[in-house]
Amino acid sequence: MAKTTTKTLLSVEGLQKVYESSTGAVEAIADISFDMRAGELVCIVGPSGCGKTTLLKCVAGLHRPTAGRVLIDGLEVTEPPRNMAVVFQEYGRSLYPWLTVRGNVELPLKAQKMSRAERSKIVDDALDAVHLGHAHHSYPWQLSGGMQQRVAIARAVAYHPEVLLMDEPFAAVDAQTRADLEDLVRALHRERGMSILFVTHDIDESVYLGERVIVLSNSPTWVQEDIAIDLAADRDQIATRALPRFTELRTHVYKQVQRAKRGEATRPGKKP
Repeated sequence: MAKTTTKTLLSVEGLQKVYESSTGAVEAIADISFDMRAGELVCIVGPSGCGKTTLLKCVAGLHRPTAGRVLIDGLEVTEPPRNMAVVFQEYGRSLYPWLTVRGNVELPLKAQKMSRAERSKIVDDALDAVHLGHAHHSYPWQLSGGMQQRVAIARAVAYHPEVLLMDEPFAAVDAQTRADLEDLVRALHRERGMSILFVTHDIDESVYLGERVIVLSNSPTWVQEDIAIDLAADRDQIATRALPRFTELRTHVYKQVQRAKRGEATRPGKKP
């Protein structure tokens, strides 16, 4: 079962990202700061185009921030950290079609100093965790979209990351598959103690999954609100979503996102 500790695992401090364009500088992210404790599952939502993916790429060390910094275990992120894994929305592009399911999951482990037997044991465990123990020798193109995303998640699980970043990973699957994958993420978080930062545009999903929901403002972006999700740790797609408290929370998050779209919230330290 997941245990959230008081230890700060991930810190985003005064993050700013400015892009240069043909018309001049564009400030995508103005000033984002938040912490995530070890063992937490934190969701990030906000208006379309507010910089959610840009933020995640800065956290992952794929983009260098213009100002501010990202810390993991107190160490500044200046390149993709070894103790972090990322699952993207476009799962098809992240899997190698010429490798089997097993080959895709095992690939990142080959750079680590471990025996073939050790790798095999880890891959078996990861595939069992995502309920793909029967698909070892299949190829990605032989699987449904939901199963392909499970392969991508299994590869991340096998890597044993301290932080798992997920960038709208279920946006391209159908509703039933999405519900199944949401429950899979909850199970990985609770049973394996995984620390997960999950970006989504789906407000209901953020409330169902998260222990916290961070609402971002419109671009140039800052943290508009950091909301504690006080639902029980055991969640169910039907029972949890029928709770009055679930409705209250999703309504609150929805209102905050709408305020962000309209630019009604005032950034701390700025005059209205």
